[in-house]
Amino acid sequence: MAYTDHPPHALPRFVQISEFLMREIASGRLINGERLAPEREMAAGFNVSVGTLRKSLNELEKKGLLERIQGSGNYIRQGDAVDSVYAMFRLELRKGGGLPRADVLDVALLTKPKDLPAFGTSTQATRIRRLRYLNDTIVAIEEIWLDESAGIVTAGGLSESLYHHYRTKLDLWISRAEDYVSIDTVPNWAPTLFPVRPATTTGFIERLSWADAPMPVEYSRTWFDTKQAQYVQRLK
Repeated sequence: MAYTDHPPHALPRFVQISEFLMREIASGRLINGERLAPEREMAAGFNVSVGTLRKSLNELEKKGLLERIQGSGNYIRQGDAVDSVYAMFRLELRKGGGLPRADVLDVALLTKPKDLPAFGTSTQATRIRRLRYLNDTIVAIEEIWLDESAGIVTAGGLSESLYHHYRTKLDLWISRAEDYVSIDTVPNWAPTLFPVRPATTTGFIERLSWADAPMPVEYSRTWFDTKQAQYVQRLK
Protein backbone atom coordinates (compact mmCIF):
# COMPACT_ATOMS: atom_id res chain seq x y z
CA MET A 1 0.00 0.00 0.00
CA ALA A 2 1.44 3.36 -1.01
CA TYR A 3 0.68 6.34 1.22
CA THR A 4 -0.42 9.70 -0.07
CA ASP A 5 -0.09 12.94 1.86
CA HIS A 6 -2.41 13.09 4.86
CA PRO A 7 -3.80 16.12 6.68
CA PRO A 8 -2.20 17.50 9.86
CA HIS A 9 -4.69 15.63 12.08
CA ALA A 10 -3.49 12.26 10.77
CA LEU A 11 -1.62 9.94 13.11
CA PRO A 12 2.19 9.85 12.77
CA ARG A 13 3.23 7.90 9.68
CA PHE A 14 4.95 5.11 11.63
CA VAL A 15 1.77 4.61 13.69
CA GLN A 16 -0.33 4.49 10.52
CA ILE A 17 1.89 1.76 9.10
CA SER A 18 1.94 -0.33 12.29
CA GLU A 19 -1.85 -0.01 12.57
CA PHE A 20 -2.27 -1.01 8.92
CA LEU A 21 -0.08 -4.09 9.43
CA MET A 22 -1.94 -5.04 12.63
CA ARG A 23 -5.23 -4.97 10.74
CA GLU A 24 -3.72 -7.04 7.94
CA ILE A 25 -2.65 -9.63 10.53
CA ALA A 26 -6.05 -9.61 12.26
CA SER A 27 -7.86 -10.10 8.94
CA GLY A 28 -5.63 -13.04 7.96
CA ARG A 29 -4.10 -11.25 4.99
CA LEU A 30 -0.75 -11.63 6.74
CA ILE A 31 -0.46 -15.11 8.26
CA ASN A 32 1.59 -16.60 11.09
CA GLY A 33 5.13 -17.35 9.96
CA GLU A 34 4.91 -15.23 6.81
CA ARG A 35 8.10 -13.43 5.92
CA LEU A 36 7.68 -9.76 5.12
CA ALA A 37 9.30 -8.17 2.11
CA PRO A 38 12.79 -6.67 2.62
CA GLU A 39 12.69 -3.44 4.61
CA ARG A 40 13.85 -1.19 1.77
CA GLU A 41 11.17 -2.65 -0.50
CA MET A 42 8.49 -2.19 2.17
CA ALA A 43 9.63 1.37 2.88
CA ALA A 44 9.36 2.23 -0.83
CA GLY A 45 5.86 0.70 -0.95
CA PHE A 46 4.74 2.86 1.98
CA ASN A 47 6.58 5.90 0.61
CA VAL A 48 8.58 6.38 3.83
CA SER A 49 12.20 6.15 4.89
CA VAL A 50 13.64 2.88 6.14
CA GLY A 51 14.02 4.52 9.57
CA THR A 52 10.28 5.28 9.73
CA LEU A 53 9.43 1.74 8.63
CA ARG A 54 11.68 0.29 11.33
CA LYS A 55 9.85 2.34 13.98
CA SER A 56 6.63 0.70 12.75
CA LEU A 57 8.16 -2.76 12.87
CA ASN A 58 9.48 -2.06 16.38
CA GLU A 59 5.88 -1.38 17.46
CA LEU A 60 4.78 -4.74 16.08
CA GLU A 61 7.70 -6.49 17.77
CA LYS A 62 6.81 -4.92 21.13
CA LYS A 63 3.24 -6.19 20.72
CA GLY A 64 4.44 -9.72 19.99
CA LEU A 65 3.28 -9.69 16.37
CA LEU A 66 6.68 -9.74 14.69
CA GLU A 67 9.88 -11.72 15.06
CA ARG A 68 13.03 -10.16 13.62
CA ILE A 69 15.70 -12.72 12.79
CA GLN A 70 19.14 -11.32 12.04
CA GLY A 71 20.25 -12.23 8.54
CA SER A 72 16.92 -13.83 7.67
CA GLY A 73 14.18 -11.20 7.84
CA ASN A 74 10.98 -10.19 9.62
CA TYR A 75 8.33 -12.82 10.31
CA ILE A 76 4.68 -12.46 11.34
CA ARG A 77 3.79 -13.94 14.72
CA GLN A 78 0.05 -14.03 15.36
CA GLY A 79 -0.87 -13.69 19.01
CA ASP A 80 -3.70 -12.53 21.21
CA ALA A 81 -5.58 -9.27 20.69
CA VAL A 82 -3.27 -6.29 21.16
CA ASP A 83 -3.77 -2.64 22.06
CA SER A 84 -4.47 -0.94 18.76
CA VAL A 85 -5.56 2.63 18.09
CA TYR A 86 -8.32 1.19 15.90
CA ALA A 87 -9.13 -1.87 18.03
CA MET A 88 -12.82 -0.88 18.15
CA PHE A 89 -13.17 0.04 14.48
CA ARG A 90 -15.00 -3.00 13.08
CA LEU A 91 -15.31 -2.15 9.40
CA GLU A 92 -12.93 -3.83 6.97
CA LEU A 93 -12.66 -3.87 3.21
CA ARG A 94 -14.52 -6.81 1.71
CA LYS A 95 -11.15 -8.30 0.76
CA GLY A 96 -10.02 -7.77 4.38
CA GLY A 97 -8.08 -5.20 6.38
CA GLY A 98 -7.56 -1.58 5.41
CA LEU A 99 -6.26 1.42 7.34
CA PRO A 100 -9.07 3.64 8.73
CA ARG A 101 -8.96 7.34 7.88
CA ALA A 102 -11.48 10.13 8.34
CA ASP A 103 -12.41 13.52 6.93
CA VAL A 104 -14.27 15.75 9.39
CA LEU A 105 -17.46 17.16 7.91
CA ASP A 106 -18.84 19.08 10.88
CA VAL A 107 -18.32 19.54 14.64
CA ALA A 108 -20.90 21.32 16.81
CA LEU A 109 -22.08 21.46 20.43
CA LEU A 110 -25.85 20.93 20.32
CA THR A 111 -28.86 20.07 22.42
CA LYS A 112 -29.41 16.32 22.11
CA PRO A 113 -32.19 15.45 19.64
CA LYS A 114 -35.09 13.49 21.09
CA ASP A 115 -34.53 10.55 18.71
CA LEU A 116 -31.21 9.62 20.35
CA PRO A 117 -31.07 6.87 23.00
CA ALA A 118 -30.29 7.85 26.59
CA PHE A 119 -26.59 8.47 27.25
CA GLY A 120 -24.60 10.70 29.57
CA THR A 121 -25.94 13.19 32.09
CA SER A 122 -26.07 16.45 30.13
CA THR A 123 -28.74 17.81 27.80
CA GLN A 124 -26.00 18.78 25.33
CA ALA A 125 -23.40 16.84 23.38
CA THR A 126 -20.74 17.42 20.76
CA ARG A 127 -21.90 16.10 17.39
CA ILE A 128 -19.14 15.00 15.02
CA ARG A 129 -19.89 14.01 11.44
CA ARG A 130 -17.19 12.32 9.40
CA LEU A 131 -16.53 10.61 6.08
CA ARG A 132 -14.65 7.34 6.65
CA TYR A 133 -12.09 5.61 4.45
CA LEU A 134 -10.29 2.29 4.48
CA ASN A 135 -6.98 2.92 2.74
CA ASP A 136 -8.16 5.32 -0.01
CA THR A 137 -11.64 3.81 -0.43
CA ILE A 138 -14.64 5.70 0.95
CA VAL A 139 -16.65 3.20 2.99
CA ALA A 140 -18.91 5.03 5.46
CA ILE A 141 -20.33 8.17 6.98
CA GLU A 142 -20.70 8.46 10.72
CA GLU A 143 -22.29 10.70 13.31
CA ILE A 144 -20.87 10.64 16.85
CA TRP A 145 -22.43 12.29 19.90
CA LEU A 146 -20.19 12.78 22.96
CA ASP A 147 -21.96 13.86 26.15
CA GLU A 148 -20.93 17.36 27.29
CA SER A 149 -20.01 16.01 30.75
CA ALA A 150 -17.22 13.93 29.17
CA GLY A 151 -15.61 16.96 27.55
CA ILE A 152 -16.11 19.22 24.56
CA VAL A 153 -14.53 18.36 21.23
CA THR A 154 -13.55 21.06 18.75
CA ALA A 155 -12.57 20.65 15.11
CA GLY A 156 -9.07 22.03 15.64
CA GLY A 157 -6.54 19.28 16.13
CA LEU A 158 -9.13 16.51 16.02
CA SER A 159 -7.34 13.20 15.51
CA GLU A 160 -8.44 10.63 12.93
CA SER A 161 -8.88 8.21 15.83
CA LEU A 162 -11.51 9.68 18.15
CA TYR A 163 -10.73 7.31 21.01
CA HIS A 164 -7.07 8.31 20.78
CA HIS A 165 -8.18 11.97 20.81
CA TYR A 166 -10.38 11.35 23.85
CA ARG A 167 -7.46 9.82 25.74
CA THR A 168 -4.87 12.44 24.90
CA LYS A 169 -7.03 15.60 24.93
CA LEU A 170 -9.89 14.84 27.32
CA ASP A 171 -8.32 12.17 29.57
CA LEU A 172 -11.33 10.03 28.67
CA TRP A 173 -10.81 6.30 28.24
CA ILE A 174 -13.53 4.31 26.48
CA SER A 175 -13.52 0.95 28.24
CA ARG A 176 -16.29 -0.91 26.45
CA ALA A 177 -18.88 -0.56 23.73
CA GLU A 178 -22.01 -2.27 22.47
CA ASP A 179 -22.74 -2.42 18.75
CA TYR A 180 -26.10 -2.97 17.10
CA VAL A 181 -25.87 -3.86 13.40
CA SER A 182 -28.86 -3.55 11.09
CA ILE A 183 -29.92 -1.56 8.02
CA ASP A 184 -31.11 2.02 7.64
CA THR A 185 -31.56 4.70 4.99
CA VAL A 186 -28.70 7.10 4.30
CA PRO A 187 -29.40 10.56 5.82
CA ASN A 188 -29.80 13.73 3.76
CA TRP A 189 -26.58 15.23 5.10
CA ALA A 190 -24.43 12.56 3.40
CA PRO A 191 -21.78 14.26 1.23
CA THR A 192 -21.78 13.70 -2.52
CA LEU A 193 -18.49 11.79 -2.20
CA PHE A 194 -20.29 9.00 -0.35
CA PRO A 195 -21.34 6.55 -3.10
CA VAL A 196 -24.63 5.49 -1.46
CA ARG A 197 -27.24 8.14 -2.12
CA PRO A 198 -29.53 9.65 0.58
CA ALA A 199 -32.72 7.65 1.27
CA THR A 200 -31.03 4.46 0.00
CA THR A 201 -30.99 1.49 2.38
CA THR A 202 -27.54 0.32 3.44
CA GLY A 203 -25.61 -1.23 6.34
CA PHE A 204 -26.05 0.55 9.67
CA ILE A 205 -24.22 0.37 13.01
CA GLU A 206 -25.32 1.96 16.27
CA ARG A 207 -22.86 2.05 19.17
CA LEU A 208 -23.08 2.99 22.84
CA SER A 209 -19.72 3.51 24.56
CA TRP A 210 -18.84 3.60 28.26
CA ALA A 211 -15.95 5.13 30.20
CA ASP A 212 -15.90 4.79 34.02
CA ALA A 213 -19.55 5.58 34.77
CA PRO A 214 -22.75 3.49 34.72
CA MET A 215 -24.23 5.54 31.86
CA PRO A 216 -22.69 5.44 28.38
CA VAL A 217 -20.97 8.71 27.46
CA GLU A 218 -21.09 8.38 23.68
CA TYR A 219 -23.58 7.34 21.04
CA SER A 220 -22.66 6.90 17.39
CA ARG A 221 -24.32 5.77 14.21
CA THR A 222 -22.57 4.70 11.03
CA TRP A 223 -23.94 4.07 7.55
CA PHE A 224 -21.56 1.91 5.50
CA ASP A 225 -21.33 0.93 1.85
CA THR A 226 -21.88 -2.84 1.79
CA LYS A 227 -20.31 -3.08 -1.67
CA GLN A 228 -16.99 -1.89 -0.27
CA ALA A 229 -16.92 -2.84 3.42
CA GLN A 230 -18.21 -5.36 5.93
CA TYR A 231 -18.63 -5.40 9.70
CA VAL A 232 -16.23 -7.88 11.35
CA GLN A 233 -16.18 -9.01 14.97
CA ARG A 234 -13.54 -11.62 15.85
CA LEU A 235 -13.88 -13.82 18.91
CA LYS A 236 -10.86 -15.48 20.52
